[in-house]
Formats: sequence, structure tokens, C-alpha cells
Amino acid sequence: MTLLKNRLVIALLSAALGAVGWLVAENLIPERKDLQEPLPHRLAAADPQFARSMAALFGSSVLPGNRLETLVNGNAIFPAMLQALRGATQTITFETYIYWRGDIADQFAEVLAQKAREGVSVKVLLDWVGSIPMEEMLVERMQTSGVEVVRFRPVSWRSIDKVNNRTHRKLVVVDGRIGFTGGVGIGDEWNGDARTRAEWRDTHYRVEGPVVAEFQAAFAEHWLEATGELLMGDRFFPAIAAAGDSAAQVVASSTNQRSVMHLMLMSALSAAKTKIRLGTPYFVPDETTRRQLLAARARGVEIDILMPGELTDARLVRRASRHFWGELLEAGIRIHEFEPTMYHCKLVVVDEAWASVGSTNIDDRALRLNDEVNLNAFDPAFAREQIAVFENDLKRARPYTLAQWQARSLWDKLSDWLASLLRSQI
Repeated sequence: MTLLKNRLVIALLSAALGAVGWLVAENLIPERKDLQEPLPHRLAAADPQFARSMAALFGSSVLPGNRLETLVNGNAIFPAMLQALRGATQTITFETYIYWRGDIADQFAEVLAQKAREGVSVKVLLDWVGSIPMEEMLVERMQTSGVEVVRFRPVSWRSIDKVNNRTHRKLVVVDGRIGFTGGVGIGDEWNGDARTRAEWRDTHYRVEGPVVAEFQAAFAEHWLEATGELLMGDRFFPAIAAAGDSAAQVVASSTNQRSVMHLMLMSALSAAKTKIRLGTPYFVPDETTRRQLLAARARGVEIDILMPGELTDARLVRRASRHFWGELLEAGIRIHEFEPTMYHCKLVVVDEAWASVGSTNIDDRALRLNDEVNLNAFDPAFAREQIAVFENDLKRARPYTLAQWQARSLWDKLSDWLASLLRSQI
């Protein structure tokens, strides 16, 4: 009888461990994408049908009447964000992956706490993983003042099926009328003007106009999941008049439709006629993305890709990325490595007609695992502004050549290959 009981216990334990292993594997292995082949070039980015198709396919309308302001580096970004927060009279909604420590983190905590003391509804949603380095005293200061601070998807047995699906969104909405998005996290690494390796290079965007309601809707989706509270009414969704001349769209990926960002990016790349510019801190393209870029190059599209060089916060990602550069370089795609500091911008510009900015990197984690938000601008003037910023960054970057790639040491080639095997998770 004892032997039978022991075997039963072992069988039950084995079944439990197997179930846990299955859950972990299902969560860690990215879902298969809907798109398995590169898209053909049917519509140009400047074609009105391209905007209508993007609106129909990716979940939100292309809304006219927006004002999009480009903020380059922390010296411009943080003062603009703090000024908008200080001007709040009704609501502040704030979602971010990274909220770390230091002077900038302290400044934001103090302003948010002050607005809550003034009676403003302040809701802060922090990714549980991304905010681990945050000083708990900052959370306590905000909560004591009335700020609602919530950690998104805390790791527990109940949430093991979503442990690898983080919010990487970076959103601030003030009074439902002023929005911010881009690449910046709340930490001193982003402060300054990218003059030294201690001052990261990044771009953020201040937005006014009807499209801000789409930012608020993206926040509300996650706030509902995290708290059970549905945000409604004029305080969060006021009537918004036109504020500028830009037509824009917000695309948000979420746990149940993570392939939306991948499909959106492939659609945009397929629309290029003359030029594609990609700026990303983490470039580990899957096969479909590589083939989409190669197809564009084959029809004569010039392609420049800008990413960090030696000064990166993710050396493993750089190695995994480099493993795939050979066929791109052979096709004439130009790769540039930013030299002065960590390059953290997220930018896609197609021709001089369309640009996408926000939180999304070009890797499996962003395109298949994380929840992201991007702002798509169907505005040649905005696209040209981003091109000018991109070209200015290229002046501070070093081209990486096919000869360099071929001349890598045997150790570098092996290390790059091994790192590439982890590309679905890094």
C-alpha cells in the first residue's frame, strides 16, 4: 500500500510539473504570426488608399486635426512632460515600462503627488518587471498623496500564462487632451542631450488633437485589466477640437492580438517606393521582416537602419542582431551604429509620406510578446521632420560594412549565432 501511495504521489507531482512546464513553454514561445510571407508592393505610402487600409486593418481611424511636436533628448522631453503634468486640472493617466530611480524619477513622483493633493485624479500604471529597480519610497510618496499606483501583471501563479507579456507602452495623457509617447523611460539615463555616454539618445512626442483619445483608450484597456475600473466620461474623454494639421492613427498591440504591430510594420515597408529609414535600439528581425526589407531593396528602395554601436545596454541583443546582417548588407541595405551613447529611438519613416513612432522595437519581443503603442502619422511635413532628426543622428554614427561583417573572428561569429538562438526572448 505504501509503495502504491508513493507511486501515486510521484505521478501527481509529475503531472503537476508537466502542466507547469507546458504553461511556461506556451508563454515563453511567441505565438505564430498571421503573416508568413512578405507583402507585395501594391499601395504607395502617399496613396490615400494606404491610409484607409491602415485604418481599417489596425484598429483605429486616421484622425485629422492633430499637432505633433518632436522632443529630442531629455533636456527637451522632461521639461515638456513636467510642464503638462503641472497644468493638469482634471486627470492624469500615466503608463510606462521603465520607472527607475534618480533625480528624474524623483521629480516625476513629486509632481504627480502634488497634483493628487490638489484633487486631480492621478492614475499610474507601471509594468511589474520594468519597474523592479524603482525605489519603493517613490511609490509610497505618491500613494500617500492619493496617487493610484498599480503594478501591471505582477508575477504570480495565477498570472503565469502572461508572465512574459509585459506592457512596454509609454503613455502620458493630461486632462484627456495632451498626450505623450515615444521611447523615453523615467530615469536619469535619459536626461541631458546625448553629449556623453551617460546621456542616452531618445525622442519623445507631445500630441494634441483628436488622436489623444486613442492614447487614453489604450491606457484604459490596461487599467481595466489591472484594476477592474472602466474609465468613462468627460474627465477622461472630453470632446477634442482640432489642434493642428496632421492626420494620425494610434495602433496598440495587446495580449490577444500581438501580431498587429508586425502586420502594421510589414504593411508600411511594403508601401515604400523610394526610401525606408529605421531607427531602433533593438534590431533582431525575424525571417519575414528580413524578407520584407530585401523585397523592398530588390525593387530599388534605399534602406538605412540606425541602431546602437558598442555603447549599448544589451550586448546580447547586438550579437543576435549582427548574426542576420550579412544578407541585408549584401543587398545594399545600409547599417549604421550610433557612437556617442546608447541610441534608444524608435522610428520608421517610409518615403517622405509616413512615419511611425512610439514604444515598438524591431524584434520578436516587441512584435510578438509585449503590449505596445505606436503613433502613425500620415503627414509629409512630420515625416520630413523625422528624416531631418534621423539624418542628424547619422552624422554621429559609423557605417558597418559587409567587409567588417565577413571579417568577424570565429569567436564573434559563434557568439553571434548562439545569441541569435535566443532571439524570441531578448
